[in-house]
Amino acid sequence: MTRIANIVSTGCYVPEIEVPNSVLDERFSAQGKPDIVSKFAERTNINTRWYAPDDWATSDLAVPACKQALERAGKKPEDVDLIILGTDSPDYLTPTTSVVLQKKIGAMNAGTFDIACACSTFPAGLAIGSGLIAANSNINTVLVVSVYMMRKLADPNDPMIFFYGDGAGAAVLEVGTETGFVGTSMIADGSYADAWGIYSSGTAEPVTHESIDAGRTTVKLVGEYPPEINLDGWPRLIKNLSDSDGFSMDEVDQVIFTQVNRGTIESVMNEVGIPVEKAHMVMDKWGYTGSACIPMCFDDAVQQGKIKKGDLVLFVGSGVGYNQAATAFRINIDLKK
Repeated sequence: MTRIANIVSTGCYVPEIEVPNSVLDERFSAQGKPDIVSKFAERTNINTRWYAPDDWATSDLAVPACKQALERAGKKPEDVDLIILGTDSPDYLTPTTSVVLQKKIGAMNAGTFDIACACSTFPAGLAIGSGLIAANSNINTVLVVSVYMMRKLADPNDPMIFFYGDGAGAAVLEVGTETGFVGTSMIADGSYADAWGIYSSGTAEPVTHESIDAGRTTVKLVGEYPPEINLDGWPRLIKNLSDSDGFSMDEVDQVIFTQVNRGTIESVMNEVGIPVEKAHMVMDKWGYTGSACIPMCFDDAVQQGKIKKGDLVLFVGSGVGYNQAATAFRINIDLKK
């Protein structure tokens, strides 16, 4: 019998502390940068973002999203066979954040691992989980969660703090026999690895007093990361999926992109010939939640009734490095709200 992964539920968590653009505008205006926030907002359509309490870690953000997804799936934590957690703002360099999360939600029968391809982690996690379900009779329930807390690893006086909001999104994959998982496509270009990152914290540059003083232990945009990466890369990923998995653009019901720039999403949808109305967006109300933004946007689309049984949904993401991934799913049930 063919084993096919199906998405059976979603979960989302937005923390409670709102930080609207006006707060950041006041901060940067006092530093002599009065136009930073308005320029970013006009380009991206980001109006606000939400923070968790300062004593929370990334795994704490993931807990409510995972519990919601499991509850909607009618599953207990002990039913989970595998947890795949995607983030580039982990609790620790090691151990993995997924194993910390496992203990916090009580999923003690589950194996766990992290994936760290930045904001393409959710499409990648869905594809990995689907492959493991297909190949292993003992893996039937997979919890895929992506979570983001990059603002705690950033300098609050760096203008790039504008983008970073906290949040988490999750989905439960279950083994089935009907078409759920359709396919995936991934591309990368390591020549951009030195453009945006946290460069003192690992084996290439262990943390020193000097690196702390130089600000190299916080996330920094230090090189060019041109918009053409997504303007060219996202259509390529979508066309790769269409060609390899045999569907037309007319068959696509919803495309969930990395939620960082409304204009880029609109341009890509026009490029591939899918109506812009089929790209749900949430950056205006939640900011850029990095690794978490795709599952959060997906859950929001479900809650708004934009995704129904039978729909073909594409998940398309980009992360620094850079990594890009797109994964297609046919939704085979009416997902719970």
